[in-house]
Amino acid sequence: MGETVGPAEVAHTVVHGHGHEHIGRRESLIEIGEAILLAIVAVATAWSGYQTGKWDGRQATLYSVATKLRVEADTANTLSGQQRLYDTNTFGFWLNAKAQGNEADAKLFERRFRPEYRAAFKAWLALDPFNNPKAPPGPIFMPQYKNTQADIARAKERQASEAFEAGTHAREEGDRYLRNTVLLATVLFLTALAQKFRVHSVRISLLVLCAVLLAIGIVFIVTYPRA
Repeated sequence: MGETVGPAEVAHTVVHGHGHEHIGRRESLIEIGEAILLAIVAVATAWSGYQTGKWDGRQATLYSVATKLRVEADTANTLSGQQRLYDTNTFGFWLNAKAQGNEADAKLFERRFRPEYRAAFKAWLALDPFNNPKAPPGPIFMPQYKNTQADIARAKERQASEAFEAGTHAREEGDRYLRNTVLLATVLFLTALAQKFRVHSVRISLLVLCAVLLAIGIVFIVTYPRA
């Protein structure tokens, strides 16, 4: 003879059955949320790390360019100084020959002037410097005096400074992406930690926090410049 089941037992079974079903559905939703969160975090972290590497590479390249330009500027400066010394010495020999009335030697030294210096020398002679006390002491002080190597050195120095500043900016951008990578790694850690809890309220609270931090990280990725 079968055992009789009372109304109270039937009600108890129905209620608890629905309760377990509700808990199971909540557990599934939480797990789905965690999976979505982890997927987004993984992609965002990879992109942020990729940009960090790209900016670091650009920084290294720009610093190398700046170093190369400074070496070229130093070389041009050295050559410029040698040319300036040559101009001064040659003019001194010319002036000494001129003072002694040795026109042949004076013409010889004049022919040995550099083309850039000769233009300033002619402009200086046009001022009648031997009789004009207001004339500059020598062609090197004339506005017509040019030294191409000195101009090259200044241009190289300017380009080197610009490359160095660009490299510093690249380093700063790389640091920003690196900090964002750390933020996203924190989200990854908290998401993994949330899975250890069986209390749904605690688990959901951690996931909400992770979602907020992830949103901040994604905003950074969207607004930061790309390498």
